Order: sequence, then structure tokens, then C-alpha cells
Amino acid sequence: MLKVTDLKVNYGGIEAVKGTSFEVPEGSIVTLIGANGAGKSTTLRTIAGLVKPRSGKIEFLGDDITGKDPSYIVSKGITMVPEGRKIFPDLTVQENLRIGAYLRKDSLEEDLEWVYELFPRLKERSWQLGGTLSGGEQQMLAVGRALMSRPKLMMMDEPSLGLAPLIVRGIFDIIKEINHRGVTILLIEQNANMALQTADIGYVLETGRITMTGTGKELRSDEKIKKAYLGQ
Repeated sequence: MLKVTDLKVNYGGIEAVKGTSFEVPEGSIVTLIGANGAGKSTTLRTIAGLVKPRSGKIEFLGDDITGKDPSYIVSKGITMVPEGRKIFPDLTVQENLRIGAYLRKDSLEEDLEWVYELFPRLKERSWQLGGTLSGGEQQMLAVGRALMSRPKLMMMDEPSLGLAPLIVRGIFDIIKEINHRGVTILLIEQNANMALQTADIGYVLETGRITMTGTGKELRSDEKIKKAYLGQ
């Protein structure tokens, strides 16, 4: 579904991504794990069109989307749940969700109901301002907003950041449920253990390069990964 080939990205005067190549098969959950500063977020932001690459190629369903405008990339079926949620604090929950569908011209009611089915808490708080929600509720809202454009591929940047362990488990259960409903997932996550438990395929990104790949299970049982990322 998504194919990234020899991607190189300069970010703030630094070569943040140094020739990265990987693939995301349709229907899968794929995770990129790595330390802070490894280039994970820059990679996602480049796929989303928020950062322009220096060189390389990004293909989505056979279409070259390298360096294209973010709205074009959303229209092709890619959405992103950004690190830190980035919801609109002065808009209601429902207004935040409707903004996620800004490119659509059809009825949103069915999709709103799906989001409320996934996140009953959001339905209870549909007229509450986004800024008054808890951290976990804001993460639910960010995921729901991304779903409102009916994505084929949803990219998630650190969905568990700053959340309590019980909330984190719930978020990962929702990620699996979204995937079961037919949405392909590309996930960046500091919680490598949860990410590899959830993912079909994992890639290890170190200082801008892919250094290892395998199934989630294979990487979780690798001694180097255990020591570097799983605290074992």
C-alpha cells in the first residue's frame, strides 16, 4: 500500500532521515521503533506532506505522492494522528470531529456514529470543549478526528505519550479494532513493547536508517531489541 524508497530528509539543518526504505502492506499494522531523534516523526511528517524530502520516493497505492501538498495526501486516503494530540481546545468534541472531514462533501452522520461507537466517552462529551477533556479523552478525539476522513492508511505518532498504563492498553485495543475494520496502520511509539505486541511488522530506525526488520514477535524476542528498547 505504502512504499518508501531511499528517503532522505533534512530537518532544521540536520540530516534527520538518511536513505530510509520500508513498505506498509495493505491491511497491516506496521510500527517504526527507535530512540528519540532517530527520525521517526520526521519520516511520518514527510509522508504526510508536512516536510519536503531532499530526495527519495513515497508511493501510495501506486501513486507518487513525494512532496505533495498535505490536503492532496489526505484526499488520497492518508491521515495522521499527530504527537501531542493537536486538537482544537476552543471547539467542541463534535466540531473537532467534523473538521477531520473537511475535504468531504457527503453526510458525516454514519462516521460520527462509528467514532462514538468506538469512543462512547466522546459521545457523552460531544458538546464539551476539547480543551476541557482529559489527556486520554483528547487522544481518543485525535484518533476519531483522523477517522472522519475515511482513511485507507492512518499514521499515528506516539499515541500513548503521557497517558496512564490502563489508558494506553485501551488505546492499543482501539488501534486493533480500527485495523480490523479495514484501516491500515503505520505507528510510531516509544512504548516499544506495546507497539511490537500490536504490530504485524516492525522496523527499527536508528539515526535516520532502518537497521532491523521483522515481525512484531521476532523483534520482541531479539536479544538486542530486548536490551535496547524493552528494558530486559
